[in-house]
Formats: sequence, structure tokens, C-alpha cells
Amino acid sequence: MKLKEINRTAIQSWSPAQHHPIYLATGTSAQQLDASFSTNASLEFFQLDLTEPSLDMKSCGSFSSTHRYHKLVWGPYGMDSGAHPSGVLIAGGENGNVILYDPAKIMAGESDVIIAESEKHTGPVRALDVNPYQTNLVASGGNESEIYIWDMNNFGSPMAPGPKTQPLEDISCVSWNRQVQHILASASPSGRASVWDLRKNDLIIKVSDHSNRMHCSGLAWNPEVATQLVLASEDDRLPVIQMWDLRFATSPLKILENHTRGVLAIAWSLADPELLLSCGKDSRILCWNPNTGEVLYELPTSSQWCFDIQWCPRNPAVLSAAGFDGHIDIYSIMGGSNQAQSQRHADQISTSFGNMDPFGTGQTLPPLQLPQMTAPPATVTPLKKPPKWIRRPVGASFAFGGKLVSLENTKPNPQQPTAHVVHISQVVTETSFLQRSEQLQATLSAGGFVDFCQEKIDAAANEFEKTLWCFLKANFESDVRSKYLELLGYNKEELALKVRSPANAGGVSLSISQGNEPPVTEGELTVVVAFGSSYILSVFWSDVDGLITQALLTGDFEGAVELCLHDNRMADSIILAIAGGAELLEKTQKKYFTKTHSKITKLISAVVMKDWHDVLNTCELQNWKEALAAVMTYAQPEEFSSLCDLLGDRLEAAEDAQLQAQACLCYICAGNVEKLVSCWTRAQDGRCPLSLQDLVEKVVVLRRAVEQTQRSGPAAIGILLAEKMSQYANLLASQGSLSTAITYLPDNTNQVCHSGCVSSICSLTYPQVSQYPPGAGGVSIYQPLQYSSSAAPPAEPPGFLSQYTQPVPSQPPTPVYPGQPPISQCLSSSAPSHHPFFPTSSSSSSFSAPPSSGASFQHGGPGSPVSYMPPPPPSASGVSGTQLESDPGLIPASQRTGLHGSDHSQTNSVTSDPLLKLFQPLQSIPAEKIMKKPIPDEHQVLKTTFEGLIQKCLAVATDPQTKRKLDDANKRLEALYDKLREQTLSPAIVGGLHNIARSIESRSYTEGLNIHTHIVSSSNFSETSAFMPVLKVVLTQANKLGV
Repeated sequence: MKLKEINRTAIQSWSPAQHHPIYLATGTSAQQLDASFSTNASLEFFQLDLTEPSLDMKSCGSFSSTHRYHKLVWGPYGMDSGAHPSGVLIAGGENGNVILYDPAKIMAGESDVIIAESEKHTGPVRALDVNPYQTNLVASGGNESEIYIWDMNNFGSPMAPGPKTQPLEDISCVSWNRQVQHILASASPSGRASVWDLRKNDLIIKVSDHSNRMHCSGLAWNPEVATQLVLASEDDRLPVIQMWDLRFATSPLKILENHTRGVLAIAWSLADPELLLSCGKDSRILCWNPNTGEVLYELPTSSQWCFDIQWCPRNPAVLSAAGFDGHIDIYSIMGGSNQAQSQRHADQISTSFGNMDPFGTGQTLPPLQLPQMTAPPATVTPLKKPPKWIRRPVGASFAFGGKLVSLENTKPNPQQPTAHVVHISQVVTETSFLQRSEQLQATLSAGGFVDFCQEKIDAAANEFEKTLWCFLKANFESDVRSKYLELLGYNKEELALKVRSPANAGGVSLSISQGNEPPVTEGELTVVVAFGSSYILSVFWSDVDGLITQALLTGDFEGAVELCLHDNRMADSIILAIAGGAELLEKTQKKYFTKTHSKITKLISAVVMKDWHDVLNTCELQNWKEALAAVMTYAQPEEFSSLCDLLGDRLEAAEDAQLQAQACLCYICAGNVEKLVSCWTRAQDGRCPLSLQDLVEKVVVLRRAVEQTQRSGPAAIGILLAEKMSQYANLLASQGSLSTAITYLPDNTNQVCHSGCVSSICSLTYPQVSQYPPGAGGVSIYQPLQYSSSAAPPAEPPGFLSQYTQPVPSQPPTPVYPGQPPISQCLSSSAPSHHPFFPTSSSSSSFSAPPSSGASFQHGGPGSPVSYMPPPPPSASGVSGTQLESDPGLIPASQRTGLHGSDHSQTNSVTSDPLLKLFQPLQSIPAEKIMKKPIPDEHQVLKTTFEGLIQKCLAVATDPQTKRKLDDANKRLEALYDKLREQTLSPAIVGGLHNIARSIESRSYTEGLNIHTHIVSSSNFSETSAFMPVLKVVLTQANKLGV
């Protein structure tokens, strides 16, 4: 492709590679006349500006000379020292002149531009070259075998490389070797080339063709192989380029034959030794690969000969060609179009005539109408192979797992095959993160959670972090709730000492006076009725007392309690209500708390009535510690988690950031991992790898604690937790810890645990993992498996005082609840297999029995306050029956039959398994059905279209693996439907989904995949990650099946 052109009949030379901007020097040629037959001569400098679209080059300076030139060479001499900022231009004149010009002075318009001049040669100087290693040395060649080496530091005394060759002849070209600085080659029109060694000042070898038809017009050394050179022949009888290797100088190594007439000039690219330019009398400019002899590229030229061709040293893709038609053309070998050149010619013609008719008619010419081209503009094909300067000398790319793949293209040796080596190395950028991850893995393997928590407590950076780890550590203590109370500031032993010691109790002492007979006041008639020798009943005939006495004597406890309450005898009413039964006691308690108002009435009411939901909903949030301590002490195991969640929700909704952070402690007590993740994520910066490590450590420890205290398998995993664990696994993988990363990957992000219903639903979940036969290629699908118990709750004891007055034995039996097997049975059962989401540890293979202390209890599991003993079980066995729903989707994978068959059918038969006994809930209420909002009418078409497409695919699919993928996709698309119900998707995503639905209706699945790619690339990943990958699977399968 032509880039620029200069209307000059001249020889040329590019500025050195070190010079910027790029200039082209032109000098009036000694061999030709231009169209004006002018005898003037000049030097001109043009700037190459590729940002300018026109073909003209800007002239930056000129110098009128008395000489015409055969050769120009621009060297970098003086640029480093600053003596000559633009280097030195060496010119070979027609009268034996060798002239040194200062280009900087010429472009600045100065007159004193000649640095030095010599007329040592006796004839025209047709050959010049600058030594690439010692830029102060210049070689020149003239008539009668004259070759001189000029030192620009001492220009007046040139030296000869050796004795003149015989017979005497003209020197047409000289060239310095590109690898060895003291080797010089010269050639003559007779076809002989001579190689000189300047260290010996002697000729070392002659190269000549035996045909005697080789007329040398060009000589060039191989830029990389020191012993190879090429010679060009201008004889029309032998229009070839010969490649010689001085080690085998008897005949040419290769002969390049494609020109039909003599070759006038050649140029070997210094940037790529596989590019050799040649121009000839056949008006062609060819680009060769001299190693293979193949013509790589042919430049589009005019019908005129080109007598000189040169590569640009600074921009290796640019070359210049000087022609006999009076033009110097600038080309690029990277391809392009000639449209700009055609338009320029048309514009020149149009502007030459102007707007008026040149024949004097006075009529305005119409606009120039260019003929419409029937064919598209000719486009020049670029090189078939990218040139070396745009090939990557080195390359590096990050691969999965933190691997860095690097390559290095060494210099190829044409004589030997090149071996390409690829290096793969591991890059670790987060060393602290990896160390902490390895420490966590070691803890999981060894089971030393207590020591791990203690290390975190000791290294805590602030008080809140220290408290958080103290609460996590408490989960592994023998008495969890008592430890929680101590952390909240309530120590039972210290409190007991304060009550017993009058001094510690503020000087308040209690005394009880005893007497054998009741006091008798004057005016009262006392009737003494003896019942045996121990009990005395005194009847006082005053108004209220008499009525109470009558009611008691008649067995009317309710009436007697009403009278006592009316007379404000609260203690008497409570005592009588205890004797009247549980129902009367409950009514009396309510009336008592209605009439009594004090600072602690609310607390007493909650303790007695067990209405902790009301306390937690109405208490001041600044007193959250007191509220949590009360729940620790009095809450039943089955409601403990929901109460802690309730308090945590209130704290998290508070405006005070400090109170929001305290919600984490409540979620730790409740064992609610998902809410802990949500609360911690809002409070901390989750973008830092170490912050993510902090979260994972807490989550792993809490989950293991919940598994041990509740004696259950791994709980269901919510979407937020799965997302965080996926981020953590990706980070581990990016640091090269692949084996650890895979243990944290969830099987499926469709694992939502609705904790908002914990207060009304008490059920346990068990991870169900579908198992596929080897080679099936299926992925494990996680589905929560739920069990429900129909056991009725145990009846309450008849009076509230009886719960606290039972003697506590020193070694009581372990309490047993309905729906829960004895501890011995749990120990004998095989432990549940751990979900791959969390690494298994050796300590989790069996559960240890809790200490046999009456004060021992576990939160969320069997437990009670210190003085509370559970009532005896209603049946002798102590274990109520558990009903397992017959839904096949709720049966563990290990219990299914026929799973490994050819059709992978699932049956509803369930065999007995000790695992199931471990997951029976303590006391559960039948699960309430969660009602979902309907999908808006305008989006209902999305669900109809997607589900219809899946059903079509299932109907034609024969591969079990494909069917499994489609079934899984159908379930996971519920995440999309939920977002449509809540209307949380952005309008751009919803619009894209409707476009996908329309493409499905028209069966344009490829278009649907393109829309899918656009949505994913232009939207937030967290907003679409739950359903867009599934949708891509469905579209891909539909396209594959052709439904």
C-alpha cells in the first residue's frame, strides 16, 4: 500500500533508527534528468507523518548544491555526543567527492552545512556504507577498484582495506558485515564479490559466478548469519538473486528466480531476516523469504522502473522506492487500499481546470462525476506470515490456578531446528492469605478448634474481634450457655456469693420468725380445728377472710384466689392457685402481672410465662446483653436459636453501627451461619483477601460447632454463603492451592435455607448428593433433605415452682427428649458423611458424650437451666416415631435403589439407616407451606417459554446426562422466577430476557446465545450469576438437539 510520494528524480536515504521524527533525505541524481532538463542540484529533507492522510510529505529543509549524487547514506555519528543532533549525511558525488553534511543545520536553514569534503577518489563514488558498530567509519567505492575506509574523526586520511583487486574495475556496492565489525564486502558489475578483513588489511575470499553473465547491481549481508550474503544481477539474461555462504563458496546456496528482467537494487530488512526486497527492470518490487526462495509479497507499482529501494530503519514496515518516472514512493508491506491515491489524482484534475470552462464559453463546469466502479477497490493482500517485529519475542499469560505460562522465542538458527520451550511457574501474591488458609486446613484435619480460637483471641486486633472469637470458642466448651453468660458478664458463682453475703448484698439481711401458735388479737373469735397433730386451721370471721375461708372449705379455689387478689394478697393467691391446678395457676399469674408494676415485672413475667418473644421484641436495644443472658438461662432448646435470631435481627436493623456489629454474636449463639455471613459482609470490607479469610475462618468454626452441638450433619447452604465460598475457592485456586480450593466449592448454589421461618418450623436438613456412575460426566446436585416429626410436645408440670424445686443429683442421667435417640445410640451410629463444601476432619468421625453434669447443656440441642430437669418421657421407650415423607426427592442418595441402572430410575423405598436417627428433630411442628407471590403478568411469558423449551428438550433427549442437566436447570431457574416476583432485576436484564424468549419462539438459538453473552458482559455478575449460566445450558442443549 502506498503511503506517501515525493515528486523528485533523486536518490534517497532514511534517517537513522535513533532519530525521531523520521526523515527522508533526497539528493539530485547524477544519472538522470527530470522533465524540465534542469542542471541544478540540491539536497532536501522530508518528514514522514503517517497521521496525515494526504500523500504529500512535508519538506523540512533544502540545500542547493553544486554536485549531483550517486549515493546517499545517513549515519548516527555525533548524535550521542550532541555534536550533530541529527547525525551525519554522507554523499558520494559524480566527481569523486565524498561530502559530509549536517542535516540539523540544513533543516534549520543555516548556510555552513558541510562538515568535511574529500576528492580522494578518481571517479564517481557509487558505493557508500556506514559501519553499524563503529558509526564513525564509512566505506566508499569508486572507479579502478578504489575502496577507502574513512574515519570521520580524522576525515583527511582514509585507509584502504588492502591491495586493489585485479583486473581494475568499478566498485558498484560496498557493505559492512552485520555480525562481525571488521568484515567488509565489495562487488563490481563484472559479477565478482570480494570480502575484506580490516584487521589483516587483506582480501580473504572472492565470490563469482562461473556463468560470467552475473552483473552485480546489489550486495547485502544476512542480518543474522555472518557468513551469508546475497548478490543481485542486472543482466536481463540472468535476472536472479544469488545467496552465498562463504563456508561453501564454490556455488550459490540458493538462487531466487522470479524477476523476468534484470534486478536493479536489493535491500535486506534488519528487523526480519526473512524479508528481502528487490526491484527490477520488469517494473516489479518483490518481497522474498531468502531462506525458502518464496515470494511473500508484491508491491503495486507503476509501469516505470525502480532503481533504488530502501527499508526505513525506525519503522520496519515502511520502505521507499525511487523510480525513473520522477517519483519516490513510500510503501507499507502490511497491506491496504489504493483508494486514497485514486481520489488524489481525480482531485488534481478537478482543481487544474477550476470552475470555469477553459475554452471561454463562460459556462460553469458541473461537478466532476467520477465513474462508478463496478468492482470494489483493489485491496492489496498483506504478508502471509507476520513479520518478526510484530511477533512476540516473549509472551506470558496467566492460567487457571495462579499458573504463569511464559515463552521465549530465541533467535532461530537456519542450520538447526529451533526447540520452543514453554515455562509454567506458580505465582503467589497473597502469602499471608495462603499461610492462614493452611493453618485453617491443619485445624480442620486435627480438630483443634479450641486452640485455634484461642490463637485468634490472642491475636485479635480489637475488642469486638476478641469477643467474637470468645463466643465461637464457647461452642466447644462443656457448658455452652454458662460460658455465654460469663462472656455477657453474668457469672453464676459470683452472683451466688453476693446473695449469700449480707455485705456483698448491700447490707440487706433476711430473717424468718417461727412460732408454734398464731397470734390472737382481742375482739376476734378464734375457732381451732385440729387435723391431726401438725396442721392448725384458724378461721377469722372478718369480711374477706371469712369469705376466703368459706371458699376454701367448699373447695372453691378459683373464688378464693379472686378474693385474695381483690384484697391485694398476692402471695396467698399464688399459693392457692398452685393447689388449684395448672390452669388456675396460669390465670393467676396473668392477673398478677397485670396488677403489679415494677422495674423487674417484665422480666419476672417472661421467666414465669416463658414469653420471651415479647421481651425480645419490646426490650431496649441498649440492654441487648441482659436480654440475651435471660434467653441463655431460660429458653428451651427448641426455641433458643429462633430467639437469638430474633434479637440479632433487631440489632442488625438498628441505626447504630456498633449495635449492628453485635448482631454477629447473636447469630453465633443461634448457630445461623447464613445470617452471620450477611451481617459480617455488611460490616466489613469483603474485597480484601484477608478479610475474606477472616469470614471463612469464622464460618468453618461455627459450622463445625453446630454439627457437634446439634449432632447433625452439615446444614443447608444459602446462596450468599455459597457465593462467598466460591470467591474463597477462586482466590485459593488463583494462588495455586487447587486441592484446598475444591473442598470449599459448593455443589449447587440453589441451597437456600429460609431462616425467617425458624420460629415456627423446627426441622433439620441433610445434604443429598446424587451419585453418578464413573464416566457419566454428571455433576453432583445438592438438594436439602427435610424430615419432620409428628411427636406431640410433652405436657407441662402442674406448677411453675415444681420445675425449680426438684433435687439435682450429682450424676443425673443424660436427658432424653421425644424424637431424639439416646446418646449411646448416637455414639454407636455411623457419623454423617460430610458435604464437600467443608473439609472433613478426623475429629468429626464420632461424637463425644457431653459431661454428666446437671448444669450441662448445648444450645440448640438437649439442655436446660442449671436447676431444671426435664420431665420424664411420656412413653417407656422415650423415642417417638418419625415419619419420613415419601417424596423421592427427599430420600438420601444412599437410600435410593436403581440409581446406577441404565435409566437411573428412583424409587420410594427406604431402608433402615442409623444415619436417619441422628437427624430426628428434638421437637418439631409440621412445616408450614411457604406461599410465593405470583409472577407479574408481563413476565409470565418468560417462565412459560423457558419451561416449555426444557420440556421439548427432555422429550427428544436420549442421553441420561443431558436429561439430568435439563432437570437441574429447570429447578435452578426458580432463582430467576423469584427475582421476577420480587421485581429486583434491572430493566436492561429483563428486556434482554424477553429478547431471548422471542428468539426461542423463532427457534433462533444462536441469536439467543448472542443476546445472553451481551447481557452477561454488560450487567452486574452478582445480579445474574444465579440463573444466566443455567439459561446458557438450556439454549446450548436446545441448539444441539434441534428442537
